[in-house]
Amino acid sequence: MNTENVWFVTGASKGLGLALVKQLLQEGFKVVATTRSIPALMAELNFGLDQLLPLEVNLTDSLDVKLAIEKSIAHFGKIDVIVNNAGYGQLGTIEELTDEEARQNFDVNVFGVLNVIRHAMPYLRAQQSGHIFNIASVGGYFGGFAGWGIYCSTKFAMAGFTEALAEEVKEFGVKVTLVYPGYFRTDFLSKGSLKTPLNSILAYQSARESENLHLNAIDGNQPNDPDKAAAALIAISKEQKPPVHLLLGKDSYDMVQQKISIMTQEVEQWKEVSVSTAF
Repeated sequence: MNTENVWFVTGASKGLGLALVKQLLQEGFKVVATTRSIPALMAELNFGLDQLLPLEVNLTDSLDVKLAIEKSIAHFGKIDVIVNNAGYGQLGTIEELTDEEARQNFDVNVFGVLNVIRHAMPYLRAQQSGHIFNIASVGGYFGGFAGWGIYCSTKFAMAGFTEALAEEVKEFGVKVTLVYPGYFRTDFLSKGSLKTPLNSILAYQSARESENLHLNAIDGNQPNDPDKAAAALIAISKEQKPPVHLLLGKDSYDMVQQKISIMTQEVEQWKEVSVSTAF
C-alpha cells in the first residue's frame, strides 16, 4: 500500500484509535484523526498538517460528519481507508438501563458509524476504491454476558450492517472488514470510559459481579496489546483480498469458537422442531 494513502480514523485520542494513528503517522501515511477534544489528541501527537488533520467531530450529528468528510477531501484530496473506531461501553442489565442510556449507546456506536459510512461512500464509490474497517467487539458475536446486553446489541447491529455493506459496495472496488477485538489493554474499562447504570438493581447479582470484575480486576490486566492490533489493521489494509470478518486476540478467537459450538449443539438438538414447519 502506498503511504500516500489517506486514513480517516474516528475515536483517535485514546485506546486502539490512538495506537493506530501513531503507527500510521510513523510509517508516513496521511491521517485524518477525529476526536471530541483536539487538545487531548494533540497532547499525544506532534505532526504537521501536511500529514495529520485533527478534527473535532460529533459523530452523532450527521451534518457535522458530512462537513468533516468534506474538510478531509479538501485537505488531502481523497480518503482511502476509514476506521470506524469511536464508541463506548455501557454496563447495565436490560431492565435497569433507561431508554435514554440505551439510545445514547446506539447513537454513538451504531448511528455514528452509519453517519460516517453514508457521507464517505459517495467519494469511495466515485474513486472505485477504498477500505472500511468497522471496529465491533467479540461482544458483537457472543452476547452471553450479564449486564452487557445493550452494548453487545450495538455491536451485533454493527456486525449486521457491515456484512450487508460488504456485499453492497464490492462492485465499486470498496473493501469492508468487520473487526471483533477481544480484551485490549486500553482505558476502555476505566471508570471514565465505561458507563455504569444510573439506577442499579442490586437483585441482579451476576451483573453486579461482572461490573465489579471489569472495573477492578480486568481493567489494566487485559491480555492483548493495542499496538499489535494497530499493526494487524495496517497489515490487513495491504491485502488484495482482505477478510470480511477479522478476530483480534486469542480470547476473541476462543469465544467465537465457543459460540459456534453452542449454536451447533442447539441447532442439532432441536433440528426436528426446526424442520417440522414445512408444508
